Amino acid sequence: MKKNKDITTFDEHLEKQNGKRGTATRTEFEIKARAFLIGDVIEEERRLAKLTQEQLADKIGAKKSFISRIENGKTDIQLSTLYRLLEFRLGRKIELLVH
Repeated sequence: MKKNKDITTFDEHLEKQNGKRGTATRTEFEIKARAFLIGDVIEEERRLAKLTQEQLADKIGAKKSFISRIENGKTDIQLSTLYRLLEFRLGRKIELLVH
C-alpha cells in the first residue's frame, strides 16, 4: 500500500510540533496538556454539580479567578487542592493509575 506523503499521524504531528518524546519541549507540552485535561474534568464535574466557579471557589476558600485558571489549564494545581475540590466539594472519587 502506498503512503500519501501529505498525510501524517497524530504522533508524527506531535513530534514535528513539539519534538520527540523525552525532549524538554515535548515534556513541557505534555505537562500543559495534562493540566488542561485536569481542568476540563474539574469544569465538567462543577457543571454536573450545578455550581458556578464562584460557588466552588467559596467552598474551598479560594477566588473565582483561581478556579477559572485551573479550568483553563493556566495554573498548576497541588494534589491536595485537587483532592479537596473533587472529593470533598464535588463528591467524586479520585483514583491514581500509573502505567
